[in-house]
Amino acid sequence: MITVCRIDELPPGEALRITEGVPAPVAVFNADGTLYAVDDTCTHQDASLADGWLQDCFVECPLHAASFDLRTGQPTCLPAKSPLRTHQVTVEDGFVVLHVAVGEAA
Repeated sequence: MITVCRIDELPPGEALRITEGVPAPVAVFNADGTLYAVDDTCTHQDASLADGWLQDCFVECPLHAASFDLRTGQPTCLPAKSPLRTHQVTVEDGFVVLHVAVGEAA
């Protein structure tokens, strides 16, 4: 488990890129109060999804506009074809906590 930040430091519509304590960078998103965590690198080409555009529970890659469903990690349009690995994220005592290595790419 990795403490990411205080919940008030990740407002709705924002994302954080986590690199410490994880085997690969992870993006944590606050989508209108629901937290999601996925591997941060687009599966189409190296781009940080934390820098992408968040709408509802979908993130669009800033490089080539591939889109992913944050609930499942599945791509929703080309050019991405491979899913992202998802991770469990919770709020404990006011802190966002990332549970690494939970959920596999389908």
